[in-house]
Amino acid sequence: MWTVAQLARDLDAGRTSSRELVEQALARIGERGGEGARAFLKVYADAARADAENSDRLRKLGVRRSAVEGLPVSLKDLFDVAGDVTRAGSKIRSNEPKAIQDAPAVARLRAAGAVFIGRTNMVEFAFGGVGLNPHYGTPRNPYDRKTGRVPGGSSSGAAVAQADGMAVMSLGSDTRGSIRGPAALCGVTGWKPTARRVPREGAFPLSFTLDSVGPLANSVGCCAAYDALLAADPIAAPPGFEAKGLRFLLPRSSALEDLDKDVAAAFDSSLSTLSKAGAVIREQPVPQFDRQGEYFRGGGYAGAEAYHIHRASEQRIGEYDPRVGRRILLGKSITASEYLAFGDLRAEFIRDMEALCAGFDAILMPTVPCVAPAIAQADAADDDYFRWNMRILRNNGLINFLDGCAASLPCHEPGAAPVGLMVCGIAGSDRHTLAVAAAIERALARD
Repeated sequence: MWTVAQLARDLDAGRTSSRELVEQALARIGERGGEGARAFLKVYADAARADAENSDRLRKLGVRRSAVEGLPVSLKDLFDVAGDVTRAGSKIRSNEPKAIQDAPAVARLRAAGAVFIGRTNMVEFAFGGVGLNPHYGTPRNPYDRKTGRVPGGSSSGAAVAQADGMAVMSLGSDTRGSIRGPAALCGVTGWKPTARRVPREGAFPLSFTLDSVGPLANSVGCCAAYDALLAADPIAAPPGFEAKGLRFLLPRSSALEDLDKDVAAAFDSSLSTLSKAGAVIREQPVPQFDRQGEYFRGGGYAGAEAYHIHRASEQRIGEYDPRVGRRILLGKSITASEYLAFGDLRAEFIRDMEALCAGFDAILMPTVPCVAPAIAQADAADDDYFRWNMRILRNNGLINFLDGCAASLPCHEPGAAPVGLMVCGIAGSDRHTLAVAAAIERALARD
């Protein structure tokens, strides 16, 4: 598993080069029988080689623009890249004008010396948690490829690219779990920052209120390194913590109910490990987590705002993925009064949770209550699809509505179905939450 820290040391010591890393990534993307053709909608092979060679020349001259200098990264298809059409996983945008400049998140990565390897597949317009795309195909989860399991969405290609070693980091977006869900189901690490931390301009929107931009990578440290660059944070590394003495809230609510047996076993084992390491875990009722029916009624913010974004294309809705189009049209019926009521409800939720979390370092819960279902299961009929969609989004969406931040860490046994442990904080606690997640990661690795 590639990590920023290890690769930076190898590059500095001359044990590898950016060009070699790019060739390895391209080889994995192009592997016969692999998922590269479904994980990527566009591969920047020539440009990546040229950028890698430039990075190698700079390093030989003693220039290293950042800790991620020369490392290959992928970009979700909803980010503007100068000279590219931003399709957002949809065919109806294929003839849109090319972007004239990079999205700010992309520009910050480029300035830091990141090498863009390609654009990753996604759920059309980022509106779905299962990961299916009928236009460009669905990349298969790295676990149990023979069966063919869903990757999670909407950052589906990003998670598969990351899990298959096609990038050191995959840039994604998260509106109701679109980074953390795929990360959990595919067995990688995902980080959803506080929404305002990273600029969202130049990223095709799903929800102006809930969208956030963050990385999928192979460790918390990798996520922290890229998060600092994306946020233009001058302090790259979060403080170093150990698990001993950390205080965790275990929210007794629907977030801990109806778990697949594999998820329950991995989650309970993680809690046991943290307790043995000296962490304090307190379970208490969090009734606020049981009000999702109110928070997301009629599609919630995402439904109302998606309809606003797509209303000019309503006559072409038949060209959309039917399940995406159906969800967008639901937002048409949300009244102005109902939309404003979401704001009141959210403000109440944030106040309650900030008070509740004051004595804790983080909230812990399973990222997704299930392991990845087979594509055939989730795609069998609309009822099946929407049931799986809501199940995958269930826990994640709470943190978007909270305006919080969260990391998903792999917590399953090697070779088992991937399971994610979610480490959650309130708005603005990003560096602290990353430090806590890193401490948990170290404790789980020692077990």
